[in-house]
Amino acid sequence: MSDKPYSAACERNRDPILDVLRVHFADRYHVLEVGSGTGQHAVHFAAALPRLIWQTSDRAENLPGIDQWLAEAALANTPPPRVFDVTQSIWPPGPYDAVFSANTLHIMAWSEVEALFAGLPAVTNAGAKLVIYGPFNYDGRFTSPSNAAFDASLKQRAPHMGIRDAAAVDALAHAAGFELLDDVALPANNRCRIWQRR
Repeated sequence: MSDKPYSAACERNRDPILDVLRVHFADRYHVLEVGSGTGQHAVHFAAALPRLIWQTSDRAENLPGIDQWLAEAALANTPPPRVFDVTQSIWPPGPYDAVFSANTLHIMAWSEVEALFAGLPAVTNAGAKLVIYGPFNYDGRFTSPSNAAFDASLKQRAPHMGIRDAAAVDALAHAAGFELLDDVALPANNRCRIWQRR
């Protein structure tokens, strides 16, 4: 029996996210996934979008699990995962014409979210697309009671966690040279927000 890490949430959200990626990554070639977690998203998206090179990355402790998923899938377009922490100055070498991240912003400290956006210009091409999946607040308000409860549970786990406000994230993207292209509502009160580098 496999002892690969497993996320039920990844299984539930992967196809709605894939629908967004089919549109916005249709003309892309080289994707950096920031915070690949278990690796489930990577193998699902890389299998469905075989023309993309899908570069996984995460903190060192998560790489063995990602390796297991990649090894089992044995896809030609998933190079070995890269050790990556947004607070460190060394990013996985690009350049990338697409960056993807799921369910990371609400786990990172705000200073880490700032570091993520600030580092993007150094590893992306002009015209690169950025897709981030997860819950967002709008005008400082939760979009649902379930998101309010989720935010409370996050803050109970660690005070630095919490659902981020869309406008605050947009401001970081703008400062990094990225403009909002699309904001797609997905199941369970989540969003896929898509920016493109100027």
